[in-house]
Amino acid sequence: MDDLAPETFAFRDLTLDQFVAQLSSSDPVPGGGSASAVAASLAASLVAMVASLSVDRPKYAAHAALHEHASESGRLLAARLLDLAADDAAAYGAFADALKLPRETEDERAARTSAIRSAARRASEVPLACVEACLEVVATAETLAGRSNVNAASDLVVSAFLAEAAAQGAAQNVFVNLPSIGDETFSRETTSRTNDVLQEIARLAEATRTQVLSGDPRDPVPSVVPGQGR
Repeated sequence: MDDLAPETFAFRDLTLDQFVAQLSSSDPVPGGGSASAVAASLAASLVAMVASLSVDRPKYAAHAALHEHASESGRLLAARLLDLAADDAAAYGAFADALKLPRETEDERAARTSAIRSAARRASEVPLACVEACLEVVATAETLAGRSNVNAASDLVVSAFLAEAAAQGAAQNVFVNLPSIGDETFSRETTSRTNDVLQEIARLAEATRTQVLSGDPRDPVPSVVPGQGR
C-alpha cells in the first residue's frame, strides 16, 4: 500500500488505481467484503449526486427538503461505507491471525478457539453493517425516484443495482463466518436479520427501477424522508 501501513487499511487514502492493484494482489485483504463496501459507497455517492442536481431547481421545489436530506445522507453513507471497507479488512485480518495461533497444548487450543470465535463474530458483524447501510442507500434512492432531476434518473437505477449487488456480496461474508462463531442462536438470528434486509433491499431496488422506467412524477414525501429521526 505504498506509504500506508497495511494494518491501517486506509483505503480512502488510496487512489482508485492503487486500490484496484491491492485488490488484485495475492494479499488476502482487501477482499470481497471490502470490495462490496466500496461498491456501496459508490452507490451512495450517486444518490448524493442526483439529489444535488435537483437542489434549487424550481421544477422540483416541492421536494426540496428531500433533496437536501438525501444529498447529505448520501455523502455520510458514502463515508461510512468506506470506513466499513477498512473495518472489514481489519476484521478478516484478525480472524486470519486467530487461525494461526498455536495449538500444541490444551490451554493454547482453548485460547485459539476463543480468539477464533471472537474474531469470527466481528467478521460477521462488519459486513452485516454494510448490508444495513445498503438498505439506507436504496431507501433513499427509491424515495428520490420520480421526485428528482429526471435527467439524472438513470443514475438512481445504477445506484440501486450497485447497492443491491454490494449487499449480496457483503451478506456472503456474513454467512461464511457464522459457523466459526460457535453460537447457534447468534448465527440463526444473524442469518434471519441478513436475509430480511436483503429482501427489503431487493424490493426497494426494484421499486426504484420501476419508478424510473415509468417516468411518472410522484407526490412529495408525506412527512419524513429516509433516515430522519433515527
